[in-house]
Amino acid sequence: MTGNHKNTSITRRRALAVSGGTVAAGGLAVAGFQSAFADTTDTSADADATASASSTSSECMTLMSSVTEGPYYLDGALVRKDITEGKAGVPLTLRLTVVDATDGCTPVKGAAVEIWHCDAWGYYSGYTTANPGGSAPAESEEGDSANDNTYLRGYQIANGNGVVKFETIFPGWYTPRTCHIHVKVHTGGEKEDGTYEGGKVNYTGQLFFADDIAEEIFTLEPYSKHTGDYTVLADDMVYDGGGAASGLLTLKAVHKKDPSKGYKGFLTLGIDPDAENTGAGSGGGGTPPSGAPSGSASPSASASS
Repeated sequence: MTGNHKNTSITRRRALAVSGGTVAAGGLAVAGFQSAFADTTDTSADADATASASSTSSECMTLMSSVTEGPYYLDGALVRKDITEGKAGVPLTLRLTVVDATDGCTPVKGAAVEIWHCDAWGYYSGYTTANPGGSAPAESEEGDSANDNTYLRGYQIANGNGVVKFETIFPGWYTPRTCHIHVKVHTGGEKEDGTYEGGKVNYTGQLFFADDIAEEIFTLEPYSKHTGDYTVLADDMVYDGGGAASGLLTLKAVHKKDPSKGYKGFLTLGIDPDAENTGAGSGGGGTPPSGAPSGSASPSASASS
C-alpha cells in the first residue's frame, strides 16, 4: 500500500529504510509520547522533549503506508491550528510528529501537515449536499456559523521537533467508511496568502480510531442523530490492520469518566522526504459524491496559527 514515488533515485537514507525495515532512533528522534504532545509554541517544552528522547533508546517506525486521498479533497486549505469553525462535536486535540524514517527518525522541521475530515453527521466542507448514508439531518440543520467551503480543513507547519497541533472535533462517519481523518505531508513549499503553496507531497494517508472509542462517541449528541450501519476497522476498505504504521491513533481521554470532554490523539508519521506521492494510493475512499463541490476552499478567509 505504498504511494507512487516519482523520485526513483536511491539515496543513502532510502536504502537504509528499504534494507533495514525499522531503524534505531537517533539522538533527535521524537517518536515518544512526551515529544508528540509537546506544545508547538513552547520552546522550553520542545527542548525538554528532545532531551528526554535523546536519553532513551527506541526503535524508529517504518515508512507509513500511503493510501488514497479519497473523493473529498480540496486545494487551498488554511494554515491554522483550530479548524472547527464552530462545528459541534467532541473536542479532539491532534498532535502529529513528522520524522524522516529513512534517516534515524530525525524530525522534519518545516513540514506542512494538512488534514481534513467530516463533521459529526458525516458531511465534508465543499460537499455539504453529499448524502453520508444511513439517516442524518441535512448539514444545514446544524445551525452553526461554519464556512461550508473550509470547515474541518487546515494546515500546520512542523516546529523544530517535527510536531504539529490541531484543535478539531472527533469526526463522524459516512457509508461505507469507518471513522477517519485524511492527512497529507508536504515539504519544500511555503506559507502564502494564508495557505501553503509549492513543494511536493511526500505522504498521503488516513488516521483511524479504535472501534470502542468511536462507538461510544457516536452515542453522544450531535453524533447520535446520524443513525445506520457503522463500519468497524476490520471491515473498512482502507485500514489494513497495520496499527500505527497504517494510521491508527493513540487516544487519551481528557476525562476518563466523561468522553464528552474530549480526547487527545497522537501519532508519529514516518515519511521519506525524498519521495513524492500522487495521492492515488490504494484502498479506495468511498463512493465519490454526485455533482460538483458546493464550492472551493478559499484562502481569503482569516487564517490563524
